[in-house]
Amino acid sequence: MKINGKNERIKREYARYLRDARGQRDSSIDTELASLARFEAFSKSRDFAAFRNRHASAFKEHLALCRNERTRDRLSETTQLHILSGLRKSFVWLADEEGYRSRIKRSDADYFNLGRRQTAIARTVRDIEGPTIEQVRHVVETMPHATEIEERDRAVVAFAILTGARDNAIASVRMKHIDLAKSLVIQDARDVRTKASKTIETWFFPVGEPFAGILSDWVARLKEQLLWGLDDPLFPKTLIAFSDNRRFAAGGLMRECWANAAPIRVIFKREFERCGLPYFNPHSLRKTLVRLGQERCQTPEQFKAWSQNLGHENVLTTFTSYGQVDRLRQREIILGLGQVG
Repeated sequence: MKINGKNERIKREYARYLRDARGQRDSSIDTELASLARFEAFSKSRDFAAFRNRHASAFKEHLALCRNERTRDRLSETTQLHILSGLRKSFVWLADEEGYRSRIKRSDADYFNLGRRQTAIARTVRDIEGPTIEQVRHVVETMPHATEIEERDRAVVAFAILTGARDNAIASVRMKHIDLAKSLVIQDARDVRTKASKTIETWFFPVGEPFAGILSDWVARLKEQLLWGLDDPLFPKTLIAFSDNRRFAAGGLMRECWANAAPIRVIFKREFERCGLPYFNPHSLRKTLVRLGQERCQTPEQFKAWSQNLGHENVLTTFTSYGQVDRLRQREIILGLGQVG
């Protein structure tokens, strides 16, 4: 694609605005810039100042015909909505910038909006079931744990069900953030990659054994055998080294946190499928815990505490985002209500 120097300069200014004024993370900024790059490719690097609302309409038609590079399927409405929403925000910002404000109207950016029907489809919440506690227990009890890496992987799954922490937080948590004596994890936003950079205090959820024991054994191994300290990662990344046949292979553990949550998702996918179970991603365990809370909590105060333990400031977030009643339970309730009186 031909590079437009003027566009590149204003994109750098936009990235600085997102970072310094809006406080967005680099990953979010990259997503915004990727949407702009896609629009530039479509418009053959046309100067942003030459933008007109008809260009947005034409791009929407083009986007609806685009295909996912990996699956070759048409882009989903959700993907289209994310791309177009990012573009709309970009051009609203441009409309206030010197050299653009006389050429672009804020209302022109509205032409990036997806149609109402497509937007409704894109925002439909898919009901992704979490595994049962028994399924998670079966997975960790059957996971191999002879090597350091295998023991780490098993502790990752145990930690996820004990805390309900998001996968990116798990990837960045350190030894100093866990207090086994208090069954407490402090997801300190200064070190841990939590959602919205929020510090969360989480006491272990009452999910029974063997989860706490597995985690305790792993912490003991790190402290007593490997002599790791408080600033070392709780779940260190794998050291990749040359094997005897000069191929890359796992060569132990590094004193570094994972850069992202991808390795954790790999662990979950591999171990659930090894047990003949569907792949449940790490985030789905939060739904498992909400379901358990609905069964255990008898008062509003108890469920509020359960909700806070998941990092939710508003208990309605727990209900609306994770608290759907599963189909079998829904059937029991409705049929039961029909028999009342």
